[in-house]
Amino acid sequence: MTTLTAAGIEPLFRLLGRYMPLQEEDRTALLTLEAGPVCVGDARSDIAREGENPSVVRLLVSGWACRYKDLPDGRRQIVGFFLPGDFCDLNIYILKELDHSIGALTAVRYYEIQPQQFQSVIEERPQLLRALLWHEMVTSGIQREWLLSIGQRSPLERLAHLFVELYYRLQAVGLATGHSFDFPITQNHLAEANGLSLVHLNRTLQEMRREGLIELSDKQLRIGDLDRLKRVAMFNSNYLHFNRAERA
Repeated sequence: MTTLTAAGIEPLFRLLGRYMPLQEEDRTALLTLEAGPVCVGDARSDIAREGENPSVVRLLVSGWACRYKDLPDGRRQIVGFFLPGDFCDLNIYILKELDHSIGALTAVRYYEIQPQQFQSVIEERPQLLRALLWHEMVTSGIQREWLLSIGQRSPLERLAHLFVELYYRLQAVGLATGHSFDFPITQNHLAEANGLSLVHLNRTLQEMRREGLIELSDKQLRIGDLDRLKRVAMFNSNYLHFNRAERA
């Protein structure tokens, strides 16, 4: 067993620091977590499958992954994106079996942490525990916004909302430069996350390009006018709680 590296936990520490003021002792506590060697997953491979008995807490270090559900006829709905610094379901180990699958959208690297180790650390660092609870609340908030998008937002509004959300999430962990960020996922992934056909998705992306809202090329997404994109999406960032630490 090895302990987590400073580089491995940096996105997580930045993210949690958005919710609660954390101290260097909290970073040190995270570094005492023991894990096996960094796990590697190929793009389009599963990290965990529905029906499996989960036994570890997974921390994504690099790459993009997703939570998804399949129908018996093969249709798939992506119900969440995991970005560097995210736990792939923090309390997943309390389940007897998974009710969803976790898939790598790109090549990924992640740690597998034993639940007992994790529990011991957060019990000793109450501020860290509070930050993790806020993170779980934000995860629930994201799910509510996705449900609202599928049920009520137009395709243009859905994509605009998702792009703004991803921008803020990546910015929080230091992975957005200006209004640009790596965007390594495919149109198939976008269609499966937004409940759209590929044809409808492509038309909507073309409309966004024509309107100067986004530029998407070479696996990079640049937001042309963030304020305008937020207005199109009717975006309210309150569900992300990224200014929580300032208020605290």
